Amino acid sequence: MTSKSRFATLRLFAAFCLAIGTAAAADKKVLLLAGPPSHGPGDHEFNAGVQLLQKCLAGVPGLKTTVALNGWPANPAALEGLDAIIIYSDGETEAKHPALAHLAELGALLGKNTGLGLVHYAVEPATVKGRPEFLRWIGGYFETHRSVNPHWDAAIKSLPSHPVTRGVKPFTIRDEWYFNLRFVEGMKGVTPLLTAVPTSDTMARKDGPHEGNATARAVVASGAPQTLAWAFDRADGGRGFGFTGAHNHKNWGDDNFRRLVLNATLWLAGMEVPANGVTSTVSASDLTVNLDPKPPANAAPKK
Repeated sequence: MTSKSRFATLRLFAAFCLAIGTAAAADKKVLLLAGPPSHGPGDHEFNAGVQLLQKCLAGVPGLKTTVALNGWPANPAALEGLDAIIIYSDGETEAKHPALAHLAELGALLGKNTGLGLVHYAVEPATVKGRPEFLRWIGGYFETHRSVNPHWDAAIKSLPSHPVTRGVKPFTIRDEWYFNLRFVEGMKGVTPLLTAVPTSDTMARKDGPHEGNATARAVVASGAPQTLAWAFDRADGGRGFGFTGAHNHKNWGDDNFRRLVLNATLWLAGMEVPANGVTSTVSASDLTVNLDPKPPANAAPKK
């Protein structure tokens, strides 16, 4: 073989290795899982929400997202080879939370260092099922008769240095932000990402499993900042993420609100988050696409 042909062969080999390496490094797989419809128009729009997030993530190199609508995917192939899974759904019971009837299956998936993110009501396990798992997987959860779920204007005045907060600026937005959550002992592995001081009107309701309790009232009276979203470095090397907002579908139109969740998706999958975070554009019309058919908010209840 001549030196010229040897050089050509080496070039072809190098190109082949580069292609193989690029393919191997690419295609981090993330499943965006939506729960069944609930609440009135514009609220808990899980199916529209995950499809909107998928649209926003479409331009990220090396990332492949799929969506599962209306609950746990019927096809087991949807769960194969995942690097992260985001669940945006109701919580509290197996009938509402897609994962509560599949904890063993989800645990096996997470045992492969797959990241897990739970959004809004999905951070609430059942009273007798899911609490230990949620602590291990995302580092915290909504605990009934301790945590509360008022609608209020959360003022995010500062953010910590973390890959998930890249490009996210302080913002204020009204949502059903949960607080006084239950976290792992000593907050070990937990990094609060969004914190705010609850306003006094958050305790306007009577005591109840989600509405109010003595502990939550003492927290508000003290003026202590509360964690509304967090990142979790699991003991097994995997990653978790909790985000209590996103009751109102329109809030996905806020760049900072949305960017935090998009960044978290990459981080959960073990990808490098860009220095300025994941940039995306959402128009007013984008927020009207894929909404679930629901009765008008003022519709008379069925007899």
